[in-house]
Amino acid sequence: MITLPVGTKVPNHVVIMPDGDRRWARARGLSVSEGHRAGIENLVRLAKTCRNWGIHTVSAWGLSTENWQDRPKDEVEFLMRGITQAVDVYLHEMGEEGVRMVHLGRKDRLPDYLLKKLVYAEEQTRNNTRHVFNVGLDYNGWDEVVRATQKIVASGVKPEKIDRKLIDGYMDTADQPYPYIDLYIRTSGEQRTSGFMMWQADYAEFYFEPSYFPDFSAEKLKEAILDFSRRRRRFGGNDVEKHLGFNPAVVADLEVRWRHQLSIGEKEKFRDLVVRYVKEHYGLSKSLAKEAGLAMARALVHGQEKDWDKARDALEGLYGILQKTLKLAFEPEVIARIEIDLWKHGSEEGLREYLAEKFRFSTFQAAKSAHLAYLANAEVTKKNWEKAKWYMERFYQALKERVA
Repeated sequence: MITLPVGTKVPNHVVIMPDGDRRWARARGLSVSEGHRAGIENLVRLAKTCRNWGIHTVSAWGLSTENWQDRPKDEVEFLMRGITQAVDVYLHEMGEEGVRMVHLGRKDRLPDYLLKKLVYAEEQTRNNTRHVFNVGLDYNGWDEVVRATQKIVASGVKPEKIDRKLIDGYMDTADQPYPYIDLYIRTSGEQRTSGFMMWQADYAEFYFEPSYFPDFSAEKLKEAILDFSRRRRRFGGNDVEKHLGFNPAVVADLEVRWRHQLSIGEKEKFRDLVVRYVKEHYGLSKSLAKEAGLAMARALVHGQEKDWDKARDALEGLYGILQKTLKLAFEPEVIARIEIDLWKHGSEEGLREYLAEKFRFSTFQAAKSAHLAYLANAEVTKKNWEKAKWYMERFYQALKERVA
């Protein structure tokens, strides 16, 4: 079973838009039905994975109103039969795992056999509270709002009594503990919501995956969850994390100098520069900068010698000090492991992951800083110190613009 690193902040509510079943099938010379079958099986696997990770609510769009109206009848019929069969097969398991199943969407146009199955599943799982699985069938976002409004009018509610909380009670997600979406995932490279659950998605974090849905594995879901975990969610307010006020030119100069001293074996000058670098970069007191800087220096020396265990232990000491002092949200063990992997492999992708984990923003937001750091490291390797410093200063400027 795939696990998440200790300290990962999992979302309460994840939306999965399983897009690309048909294109996945066509690319492999398979029928559209085979694509839908693979998509249904994958959705079941991913929903189980989410539950194993402690994610309470999973919502998936099985059939939109547009699908209902515009796609060939035999394709829609196959998909609905497949969904009916999946409910049959997994209803007992949902009961055992405490999953409440909820149908989102219209209930007046679905085939009788599917509607009866959905009503039965909702009734059988109504009292389950451990997890929620929402499935959108004949669903459209504006239609959900229209239906909720019609119910409010029919109930005779006075206009001055209408607020968001009241409207929530008339939406398809009424009475759910986590109706609002935390992480919204769409596969197949499309970068739009198509209106799915947009009432519930005002502060959702979006993650767009290029793979077609049948190829969106648990490993790729893990990447999405980790990316979400690193994001700094402000909800319109102030950032809870302390802003870093370093001078990019000064920090870049110190880093290039300690890298040069490390390369030529001047250990005493190297350690002094690292302490000064840590003090300037993180704004630590003189005593804390010395403690953290010497831990960082030990890690770098052990890394140069490829003694990875000692290097990781030293990095955990460094990040333990930074976490406690600066109230940064990373886990020292996680960030130390990521940095050791980066030292071993040195990829630009690894730099994005490292910066995202360390400063708590998405890998997408880390792209510019990571690219500049990668270019700086390439010049350090070639011992082009002036050019390395030029790139390094721009890296720190881009980083400061992101975390300030």
